[in-house]
Amino acid sequence: MLRVAVPNKGSLSDTAAAMLVEAGYGSRRDPRDLHFVDARNEVEFFYLRPRDIATYVGSGALDVGITGRDLLLDSGSSAHEIAELGFGDSTFRFAGPAGRFSNLSELRGARVATSYPNLVADFLNAQGVADVDVVRLDGAVESAVRLGVADAVADVVSTGGTLRQAGLEIFGPVLLESTAVLISRDDKRDAASTLLRRLQGVLVARQYVLMDYDVPQALLEAACAIAPGIESPTVSPLHDPEWVAVRVMVPRNETNQVMDALHDLGARAILVSSIHAARL
Repeated sequence: MLRVAVPNKGSLSDTAAAMLVEAGYGSRRDPRDLHFVDARNEVEFFYLRPRDIATYVGSGALDVGITGRDLLLDSGSSAHEIAELGFGDSTFRFAGPAGRFSNLSELRGARVATSYPNLVADFLNAQGVADVDVVRLDGAVESAVRLGVADAVADVVSTGGTLRQAGLEIFGPVLLESTAVLISRDDKRDAASTLLRRLQGVLVARQYVLMDYDVPQALLEAACAIAPGIESPTVSPLHDPEWVAVRVMVPRNETNQVMDALHDLGARAILVSSIHAARL
């Protein structure tokens, strides 16, 4: 039975659980439950702190897990990322008092507060910035400078508004572009292949739609150039030999632009349907 680690709280939890349900797996009924067996799919789910998941998977106690790339890298675990899951995006940056820092080299001899000490230390070492005192804090690191426990911080940044409210400004390069990932050890990847295919099917269903339309045979090549699909459109004859029916997968965020272009070309009866599951 496949043993899977799922975040039990935090920003990744709800989306990860919903994605697994879309992939055809069962789910716990009580959010306080830390264990659930999906006998039909031969999967055993363990609901754990997101920060601990990489450690459990890397130790071999569990076969596969869903966590953040940032947490995986900070853990030092022997687990590896095997797929991005399309949610939980975040960006890590350095920030300090306005006008105090302009580049990483100025951090030498300084204290940097962060919730990800290993990730930050590894990044600074890779950049050749030594003699930095990395101060570990669990959350609300933007207050560290004002309270005198750090000279700068390294934290997740979305708009930067929270940092600005604390009197801080962003400087230096991006440390990491993080996202939710599926992780496993190298010796467990084959066991996770079905789970991976199902989750990839969910991603396809979320990112694409099916588009059907009728188009004159003479305009078929031009229509296929507008919407080429993942491999190739499906083309079927109609009762009128001068027309064909076409079915193609189109990126969801391009739906209306493609419909407009096909209509302007001469296609008609353009219909769009959602995809509920897929295997490519």
